[in-house]
Amino acid sequence: MQRVTNCFLQQNDQLLMLKKPSYDWWNAPGGKMEPGESVYDSVRREFREETGLALERPHLRGVFTFITMEDGLTANEWMMFTFEAFGSEGRLLNESPEGILEWKEKQKVSSLPMAEGDKAIVEHILSNKGTVYGTFRYTKDRRLLDSRFEQSTSYYT
Repeated sequence: MQRVTNCFLQQNDQLLMLKKPSYDWWNAPGGKMEPGESVYDSVRREFREETGLALERPHLRGVFTFITMEDGLTANEWMMFTFEAFGSEGRLLNESPEGILEWKEKQKVSSLPMAEGDKAIVEHILSNKGTVYGTFRYTKDRRLLDSRFEQSTSYYT
């Protein structure tokens, strides 16, 4: 099963977003985990590779399963671990090897072109505390069939 990590970096009421050319959709910077790599190491490495920035204290906000259905059967399944951070060090790349990087106003991010499930993830990150667990089922052509969420809050307050 493929595993990916990504991170929403927040700064001054903005999120750093990446527009990948494959679908012309926006999302948080991130990418595939390497064999034997922890999710924490992966998000820090992927974010740095795609943005030039080193994340400060990213924390896990969501664990998601994505399933692609074909003829009523599972054709593909992968997991995404979504983090959030409020600080970084370094200099933002002028050009990312993965697409276009831009700071976007938090209130307008969910109106950007992106997968339907990703819109729900952004809304959770911006409006809730704690961690969310979700499952998304898509068609091969990336149409969302259904989704399910479970919310948890921290035991530590």
